[in-house]
Amino acid sequence: MDIGWSRTAVVHGALNRDTDVLYLYSEYYRGEAEPVIHAQAILGKGKWITGAIDPAARGRGQIDGRNLLQMYTDLGLDLKPADNAVEAGLYTVLTRMAAGKLKIFQSCQNLLSELRLYRRDERGRVVKERDHLCDSMRYLCMELHNVIKTKVETLPEDREYLTPERSYASTGWMS
Repeated sequence: MDIGWSRTAVVHGALNRDTDVLYLYSEYYRGEAEPVIHAQAILGKGKWITGAIDPAARGRGQIDGRNLLQMYTDLGLDLKPADNAVEAGLYTVLTRMAAGKLKIFQSCQNLLSELRLYRRDERGRVVKERDHLCDSMRYLCMELHNVIKTKVETLPEDREYLTPERSYASTGWMS
């Protein structure tokens, strides 16, 4: 999550643990709104999701000097400060891309637009313009194994479920 008044950006990802492929499947991209608006939209993807946020959010916020990380946490988001090492983060993202371990869905149109414009200046410095989703992607890649978790669904207790001891064959469902 990259936050700011002009733009707050979130990239949602899912990791295939067997192949270590990270799929970026959704984005949130909105400016000029209060944290409560952003939090409600982000929570719509799932309250169980943990995220990585720009560590600058621990500082004073643009609203009244409050700590934005705490504000978003109070609004229900489960966030951890991300590693903001730009060069190491870019290397991590590029390594995943080159290895085929980062896949971006077409639904992430703003992220794809930002990637087309992402560049360095004549001195080799990253041009920090229209890069909020790219920053979010970098935070996710850097903190991936600290934030990815599996949604645990509670199954209703009033139903019968198959277990190794109670397989299809032992119940007579298969012959």
